[in-house]
Amino acid sequence: MVHLLSIVQITLALLLTALILIQRTNTDASGALSTDGGTTAMLSKRGGELLLHRLTILTAVLFASSLALPLFLA
Repeated sequence: MVHLLSIVQITLALLLTALILIQRTNTDASGALSTDGGTTAMLSKRGGELLLHRLTILTAVLFASSLALPLFLA
C-alpha cells in the first residue's frame, strides 16, 4: 500500500509541476507603468487556458489529499 501511494504521489507531483510550467504567465512589468488606462489589467481565462487552470487546481488538491491520507490511515 505504501509503495502504491508513493507512486501516486510522485505521479501527481510530476503532473502538477508540468501543469504549472505549461501555463502562460504575464511577467511583463511594463503593464504596471503604462498609461493605456489599464485595459489589459483584467483578462479572463478562456478555453484551453481555463482548462489548464482547473486541472492544476484539481491536481493540487489530489496531491495534498494524497499527502494527508497516511495521517488518517494511521
